[in-house]
Amino acid sequence: MTLTTRLLLTTALAAGLATTAQAQDVPASAEDDVLKIGLVYTLSGPAAALGKQARDGFMLGAEQIGELGGMEAEIVVIDDEQRPDKAADDARELVQRENVDFVVGPIFSNILVAIHQPVTETGTILISTNAGTSNFAGAECNENFFVTSYQNDQNHEVMGAYAEQQGYQNVFLMAPNYQAGKDSLAGFKNSYTGGVAGEVFTELGQLDFSSELAQIAAFQPDALFTFMPGGMGVNLVKQYDQAGLSSIPFLSAFTVDETTLPATQDAAVGLLGGQNWAPDLDNAANEAFVSAFIEKYDYVPGTYAMQAYDAAQLINSAVGKIGGELTDRDALRAALKEADFDSPRGDFSFGVNNYPVQDFYLVEAVKRDDGRYATSIVEKIFDDYVDNYADQCGME
Repeated sequence: MTLTTRLLLTTALAAGLATTAQAQDVPASAEDDVLKIGLVYTLSGPAAALGKQARDGFMLGAEQIGELGGMEAEIVVIDDEQRPDKAADDARELVQRENVDFVVGPIFSNILVAIHQPVTETGTILISTNAGTSNFAGAECNENFFVTSYQNDQNHEVMGAYAEQQGYQNVFLMAPNYQAGKDSLAGFKNSYTGGVAGEVFTELGQLDFSSELAQIAAFQPDALFTFMPGGMGVNLVKQYDQAGLSSIPFLSAFTVDETTLPATQDAAVGLLGGQNWAPDLDNAANEAFVSAFIEKYDYVPGTYAMQAYDAAQLINSAVGKIGGELTDRDALRAALKEADFDSPRGDFSFGVNNYPVQDFYLVEAVKRDDGRYATSIVEKIFDDYVDNYADQCGME
């Protein structure tokens, strides 16, 4: 397998490519003997840890497999810099000039929205290993779009169900002001019927939460529910602890996880979250994955890594099933739909909208016996859970 790492420049793109891709049924790369894959992740800035997890997870899977689907593979890695405009240009570069068969990524939902059309309209397969917006799960579902993570609402629905279970009647809600943030609060409300003490949308990338924490202290809610990925989550957890608000339960998703715990450490221990997986989930595939990941990268994988690892397995299984005949797009899509691989999360299949049907858990931040920090399974909340938008998808 050949690994090519390249950061594309939009100026070079503008000089050499048309601004609008022409729809085609079969990418040019499908005629070659080399399987080409483009990874699009945020690999710089405050959220770089999330993209690093995903890139490392995919590369671990690809390296373990060797020839993906029996084919020599070339992987091009792109840093989207968390900029939708750049990501859209990079996506066009990947499908028009690099002629990739698959685009894998991204982390953020606004990036997914930017790259979805440039990739899928060419007949190239886009596999999202993290972002899972409601629109693409529902009426805008697409036969060339697959998701190995979740629909954005679902992990947040876990926490809504937990808050409901605990009898909370007055929860303060906080998330960044972009699509995934809006999906997060919608997801929480899908399974929570109690009152809302306050609802705040912060700037994406905000790192100072003193104003919001003052509101929480004044409202004295039964609990806080928040979605703050990456560096936002690190700062919020530390500032929440420093503000003396630990008596108010801190509920979250993607805020206290393996990307933030190395920085928050003891300040986060005991905090609860909703996830589709945790490193200590008890099955053989997961034990092998976590052990191999720590051995190779010397840190604990999070969901970002696991879901990207599964994308490598998904591509391998599908390409292998069709004997590398990538020109048969219907056969390729059908093989992808079968999801014939062993996921570290256990149960995994695709729904009608090409989003996963899987289990979801309440997890807790812990300090492991080896001194590392990670999340740990507390209890299963949802079993074989289908997202709430699948019935709006017109695919069969």
